[in-house]
Amino acid sequence: MPRPRSNIDRRILHAARRRFLAAGVDGASLRRIAADARTSIGMIYYYFPTKDELFLAVVEEVYGALMGELEAVLARDLPLEERLRLLGGRIAALSEAQLDVVRLVVREGVGSSKRRERLFERFARGHLGLVLGAIMGGLAKGEVDARHHPIVATMATLAVTVVPQLMRRFAAGSALFAELPSGDALAAALQDVLFRGIAKQEETRPRGKTTRKPRTPAKKQAHTPPHRAPRRKTRTPSN
Repeated sequence: MPRPRSNIDRRILHAARRRFLAAGVDGASLRRIAADARTSIGMIYYYFPTKDELFLAVVEEVYGALMGELEAVLARDLPLEERLRLLGGRIAALSEAQLDVVRLVVREGVGSSKRRERLFERFARGHLGLVLGAIMGGLAKGEVDARHHPIVATMATLAVTVVPQLMRRFAAGSALFAELPSGDALAAALQDVLFRGIAKQEETRPRGKTTRKPRTPAKKQAHTPPHRAPRRKTRTPSN
């Protein structure tokens, strides 16, 4: 039986997001979600057979739209470093609804192994696969060091490009981040770290002719004959 076209499912998703944030997925009441959505529990089960399905749908509504934007960013005809900078800038500009979903994912992914598995499956087809594809393309073009395993490079990219932007947003009022740049400026600084590291770079001499200092001839020292001790005279004994 086809589901009737209406905005009931969206009202359910938005009500569920608010209740999940307030009480967690396990603690949220479907009856209260239904009341907030101005519908019945029966309609919730009609669209979402289990609470876990409802949770995943709450995530997908926001995450799926965000993936479309990130795909467009990484598909641009630009060097890998520039595309990753734009990716970081987009993460810095997440909406409040998108940040709410990040909070839900972190909390529920840690608390439930079943939800964690389902989330990982989705993310493998989402941002994880997206960044891995960009890294593989960078390897093919010589933009990524071939000594690094693609998965390791992908993990490092996510750790440097995405995580600090989220920390910056979640702890915006913290004194720790008071002097830290934000948005695109932070994205550019992070990509500099990702592509050039934090180790001190050796100064490289400019290519071309180098002028050598003329050698100063060593001063000749006067030859001094070796010192010889005076010979002692020997007396001939007298008869």
